Amino acid sequence: MRASVLGANDGIVSTASLIVGIAAAQASHGSILVTGVAGLVAGAMSMAAGEYVSVHSQADTEEADLARERAELVADPAAEHRELTAIYVGRGLSYQLASQVAEQLAAHDAIGAHARDELGISEVVSARPIQAALASAGSFALGAVLPLAVAALAPEKDLILWIALTSLLFLASLGGVAARVGGASPLLGAWRVTFWGALAMAVTAGVGSIFGAVL
Repeated sequence: MRASVLGANDGIVSTASLIVGIAAAQASHGSILVTGVAGLVAGAMSMAAGEYVSVHSQADTEEADLARERAELVADPAAEHRELTAIYVGRGLSYQLASQVAEQLAAHDAIGAHARDELGISEVVSARPIQAALASAGSFALGAVLPLAVAALAPEKDLILWIALTSLLFLASLGGVAARVGGASPLLGAWRVTFWGALAMAVTAGVGSIFGAVL
């Protein structure tokens, strides 16, 4: 979910900003579209590579933690039992019940119990680099297609206005939906992404105008 929302948001912001900046530099309509497509491809690949490296590093860390935990279970199981018991006591169980729970869970799956309750690693939340990379790249491409499609269909003389307004609408919708799914305020989520999207497009439009005037 995180990778998908981040990818879609980045796809809209970066592609819309790129198109607005190129359009402000008085580029031709064909050049704007080619630049937008290149930005889509480059951005999707960049997001995939970055997410893969980031999540793979997380997976390596998790695997190192699990290896260390396995070694500790072999070297000193009594200490590991006390550690697990203390965790359950901290969650509200009596010492006797916590000790029994720790003993039974360790007998069933010791490394699973320690991974879940001590390290916070489970099958549901464990790092999956390939899945994150594909989700990030795919969502970036989907996000980037939106302003690119507007650029292809909008009148050339009003291109910047069309891109800016529709992209802010896309961003507000995405921010609101993402916030609602996450249990936060949709209005706050929409405002955050809309503000930063507007700022990004304004800055790139300014840069495009400056360089376009110089050239």
